[in-house]
Amino acid sequence: MSQPKTLFDKLWDAHVVKTSEGYPDVVYIDRHFIHEVTSPQAFDGLRKRGIKLFNPARTTATPDHNVPTKDQHLPIKEALSRHQVETLRKNTAEFGVTMYDLGHPYQGIVHIIGPELGLTLPGMTIVCGDSHTSTHGAFGSIAFGIGTSEVEQVLATQCILQYRPKTMRIEINGTLGKGVVSKDIILYIIAKISASGATGYFVEYAGEAIRSLSMEARMTICNMSIEMGARGGLIAPDETTFNYIKGRKFAPQGAAFDSIVEEWRQLKTDDDAKYDHVLTYDAADIAPMITYGTNPGMGIKVTDRIPTIAELNDISEQNSFTKSLEYMGLEPGSQLLGKSVDYVFIGSCTNARIEDLRLVASIVKGKKKAAGVEVWVVPGSKQVEEQARKEGLHTIFEEAGFELREPGCSACLGMNEDKIPAGKYCISTSNRNFEGRQGPKSRTFLASPLSAAAAAITGKVTDVRELV
Repeated sequence: MSQPKTLFDKLWDAHVVKTSEGYPDVVYIDRHFIHEVTSPQAFDGLRKRGIKLFNPARTTATPDHNVPTKDQHLPIKEALSRHQVETLRKNTAEFGVTMYDLGHPYQGIVHIIGPELGLTLPGMTIVCGDSHTSTHGAFGSIAFGIGTSEVEQVLATQCILQYRPKTMRIEINGTLGKGVVSKDIILYIIAKISASGATGYFVEYAGEAIRSLSMEARMTICNMSIEMGARGGLIAPDETTFNYIKGRKFAPQGAAFDSIVEEWRQLKTDDDAKYDHVLTYDAADIAPMITYGTNPGMGIKVTDRIPTIAELNDISEQNSFTKSLEYMGLEPGSQLLGKSVDYVFIGSCTNARIEDLRLVASIVKGKKKAAGVEVWVVPGSKQVEEQARKEGLHTIFEEAGFELREPGCSACLGMNEDKIPAGKYCISTSNRNFEGRQGPKSRTFLASPLSAAAAAITGKVTDVRELV
């Protein structure tokens, strides 16, 4: 009888082309996503060596990091951003890669368009020159970010050299409380195990609370696996997954869909399969979360106070903790609740899907933003933007004084025009709060779309449970 296997091990073994003791495995890649930032050098490498793409049909491109989120019909103003997007256009045309350019109805953040177009499917191996490729693992696939030299490797061979990671299971059992959403779950886990607590692991999320989540909520959790050091995260596919995929543009259709669903149903961890590490949490203990520092592990329940140096678990953290609070202009032992904010950013590959925008609208409908707070709502794709308009969400946002922009990575990272000014506080639904991540000397609090919406209305860090 064969050894019981985890879902990760089943998927990995099914994609290993060659294995040799002491060397990385040669792993076949089903789907390769590219954008304008990490692909230019890879295409240059192919050009210099006179190599064509091994399989252009398995690569999909879209610009997202450097694009403006206003006036996308006009030429890009920033010279570097314009050059990067134009280079992507040139490279994809020359090498025969499908690209969804600015203005195309399928354009958007790469990790949002893959699932919504049905390009991301259970059982796949998926890579992109972007750490948050882990998002796609929500479909029961092995998805991870790669470096530029590896982008070239995949373009040339449709394979990649990788050492097999260890496996971790994180189980969340029970029922989530009022005002608690998937972003709170992942911020809670990272706060518990730290920003390096899953280094070297591929994480499978399981348990009753995970199964109860929509696909969009599951994507948020897998997206931020990277923020605890993991190689990636995945969730076994189920009826929720299959219902989400059915009818998507590039997903199998009709009888082919019904047939492949039967295969997808087998994609689960065997009983008695062993993980290298297992963690279990109670959903009832999870509250609306917020970060206070400059890494995603520095998070607390919104009603808690920032720890003091004496309360740190690890003495080696003291210097970085002190430096982080100085950067953020915060005091150890103080509360964030009631802290004034200047900007609210709702967007990024973590939280810019239609469900995220609906959550925000549910809080702000009929209300106005606080004076002095600037609020940007940036949909993750043209399809999300169109759906938001179709549902009248744009009217709710406009009446509240929020600015609904066009799709892109926007203020998640300071690579485009959407930067938070120096010294200003921003509540952000994005995934990282590093120094200068949202612009030089900007200060970021990570939170859920619900908590961000509450701050936009009140002008300060707020426990959203008081508003729902």
